[in-house]
Amino acid sequence: MHAASRESLETLQTDLDRRIEQSDNSVAAAATAGAEIFDVVEVLDGDRGLRGAVADQSAPVEQRSGLVRDVLNGKVSDLTVEVVATAAAQSWSKPRDLPRALVEVGRRALLRSAQQQNQLETVEDELFRLGHILANETQLEQLLATKTATPEARRELLASVLYGKVTSVTEALAAQAVARPRQRPADDITAISKQAANLRDCEVAQVTSATSLSSEQENALAEKLGRIYGTNISVHTTIDNSILGGLVIRVGDEVIDGSVSKKIETLRVGLS
Repeated sequence: MHAASRESLETLQTDLDRRIEQSDNSVAAAATAGAEIFDVVEVLDGDRGLRGAVADQSAPVEQRSGLVRDVLNGKVSDLTVEVVATAAAQSWSKPRDLPRALVEVGRRALLRSAQQQNQLETVEDELFRLGHILANETQLEQLLATKTATPEARRELLASVLYGKVTSVTEALAAQAVARPRQRPADDITAISKQAANLRDCEVAQVTSATSLSSEQENALAEKLGRIYGTNISVHTTIDNSILGGLVIRVGDEVIDGSVSKKIETLRVGLS
């Protein structure tokens, strides 16, 4: 997104948070808004004329917001109506940025519902692990990404895999990601996990280890990395026997490779 759309998205996220906080039941309000906003995005995706009218920057703000209220009133919650109307009132660099922003806000609403239930860290971990599983289960990921299947079919396939294994928020977020993919399902789901970490004011450290780390080891690593980077760190660990030992740590664009395999390669180069 360009600057105008990024600013509009920030405005929209702030508006969503405020409305959730002011609601009588913040958990229910956030969960309902998240699900309904995804439904609105599907309607916009399927109706080019409506999508164009809502995002038409040449039309007055009142006209765009009024159109949203006319279409949505009585069909979704008041909170959802006002969030989408606020989205229509913003300036977007490109028309497609509006539905993209609504997807981000829908995800944020569901994550806020998890946060209100003290489940945000759990959802973050479940999404990360699911993304890792899909990245390694090529056949399953291909089935979830195929354009020949309807969004509903892809959601049903994912639900059959996840049933009873994750929280309802994780399942809803993952279902949205496979129904309306931007990139690989594994990457989309991992990106939502990072969004959950950001809501906890954490930076993600992607850690590759040859063996499983205990909770104590992960906590100690998070504390050490937090001191290095000056922020809270959420450690996401994957196992890769090929590194032989040690750790490979990625924080943002920075990689710290302390693996045994890297040390052996460095030694081999030095001796050649």
